[in-house]
Amino acid sequence: MAAKGRTSRGSAVERSCSYAEWREKRYKKQPERLAKYTSLSFRPQPDLVTQEHLKDFDYADKLGYPGEYPYTRGVQPTMYRGRLWTMRQFAGFGSPEDTNKRFKYLLTHGQTGLSTAFDMPSLMGYDADHSKSRGEVGREGVSVSTIEDFERLFEGIALDQVTVSMTINCTATFAMASYFAVARRRGITFDKLGGTIQNDMLKEFIAQKEWICPPEPSVKLSCDIIEYCAQNAPKFNGISISGYHIREAGATAVQELAFTLADGVAYVEHCLSRGIDIDEFAPRLSFFFDVHNDFFEEIAKFRAARRIWAILMRERFGAKQERSMMLRTHAQTAGVSLTAQQPINNVARVALQALAAVLGGVQSLHTNSMDETLSLPTEEAAKVALRTQQIIAEESGVV
Repeated sequence: MAAKGRTSRGSAVERSCSYAEWREKRYKKQPERLAKYTSLSFRPQPDLVTQEHLKDFDYADKLGYPGEYPYTRGVQPTMYRGRLWTMRQFAGFGSPEDTNKRFKYLLTHGQTGLSTAFDMPSLMGYDADHSKSRGEVGREGVSVSTIEDFERLFEGIALDQVTVSMTINCTATFAMASYFAVARRRGITFDKLGGTIQNDMLKEFIAQKEWICPPEPSVKLSCDIIEYCAQNAPKFNGISISGYHIREAGATAVQELAFTLADGVAYVEHCLSRGIDIDEFAPRLSFFFDVHNDFFEEIAKFRAARRIWAILMRERFGAKQERSMMLRTHAQTAGVSLTAQQPINNVARVALQALAAVLGGVQSLHTNSMDETLSLPTEEAAKVALRTQQIIAEESGVV
């Protein structure tokens, strides 16, 4: 029975009016708090999306099914119900033994992949005992100068069972060669090694500013590794095309996406110029994005990235294999969003950012520790950051 003074027919009539008419009538009684709502990228945020806004939207073309071109909804048909994202906490400090201990601590608490931070001398190609290394050894990451350092770094860790990411760029050739040498000494063939080496020199010139060679030889070295992995280590990603550093340097989400995909195109073009077939190396291209505070914008960014990359790979570069068209990405919560004041609040920020990454369909994720603005993460803070991912995976119901 309809409520007094209002008929069910009247409600239906009211709902049949246009969005503009409805908004005009309703917002007079209860206006929005702000005159304008925008995202962190300064883009207008709609208050409501209706069928009117989507009348020209091609569902099959723009969205489709997960695991199918253009992969807007994800690169796997079952996504996290088939396989959870890899929980890959970034860690590295002090000596190889120090970092090895932290690796094992995180693995003991449920981490499912490793991510290695190197100190500045290692990143720039200086031995720990070089005069220019003074004051920097082990400060921002683990110190490595030799193959033996890599052996100690991964002592007791089964390299053919855990995927390892290494965040290193202009000295990526040294790091990857040392890592592969350790595997060889253990009798592990390269086709069993899974992981990623960042090896993205273009973003160094854009944002992070750590390079040894000019752009042209730097890109050549990056593509040397891409080619080597494609031919000798089929489970190892020879590059992680990175927008994270660009975003942390001040880019918006839109700029981060644009610059990162442009870098990806440059690497593809360079590899093709060598005569390598697109479907030989493209399946092992991987990406790395920031995930910031603007919840819906970040989710949309990941979805747009997958669709744009798929279209580029198929229509511009002629890829035939499905895996060549899939944008697979790691994500890290936004370090620049954390505050030194009231650091416990960073737990909430990181949780929301991590949820956006999960709803955006990432393949692996690092969640920042609440104390990173003050110090190297303590064991307790690192555990809370890891537990944040585990709670999203097991208790939130979003999977």
